Amino acid sequence: MEMNEFLEFCKQGHPISEEDKEVNELSARCSDEAQKLTMTLNTSYHSTEEIVAIFSELTGKKIDPSFVCNPPFYTNFGKNISIGKNVFFNIGCSFQDRGGISIGDGALLGMNVTIATLNHGLSIETRNTVYPSSVTIGENVWIGSNSTILPGVTIGNGSVVAAGAVVNKDVPADTVVAGVPAKIIKKINTEAK
Repeated sequence: MEMNEFLEFCKQGHPISEEDKEVNELSARCSDEAQKLTMTLNTSYHSTEEIVAIFSELTGKKIDPSFVCNPPFYTNFGKNISIGKNVFFNIGCSFQDRGGISIGDGALLGMNVTIATLNHGLSIETRNTVYPSSVTIGENVWIGSNSTILPGVTIGNGSVVAAGAVVNKDVPADTVVAGVPAKIIKKINTEAK
């Protein structure tokens, strides 16, 4: 299996068990590269341009020069992250991206935001099997500090996730959610000045 096929395989949500040797080998290669690149990112000063270059190598995609990240940043995979324009990551963001994370233009992620795309089987027999499920963050979304976005969640354009929330369900566009688990607090009036 080629790397592009493997990345698409993960995004499609195929279960991956410990017996899937080829898939686990490819995953280990991505993880090793992600570890090397995040160690480089997190252990010395880098200009904004250098950070953009590191993220381009980490994701395998050209990252727009408008991207800003305040390290440290952590990921266990790297290759299934897509980042739009004018995106901001504050310190301590942590991604588990094997299932795919897509972040829309203008998104703002506060300190220590965690995005997870994998889950394990519940039964003992499937506990070592991982189930990837992609996360989509829409355009102009603001995710508050210490929030966790769980596998399979889509956050609609213009929404706000309050600090400390655990988002386990989709969030409609232009909505504020808060709490554990996150619940809708209010709609955002997009016509207000």
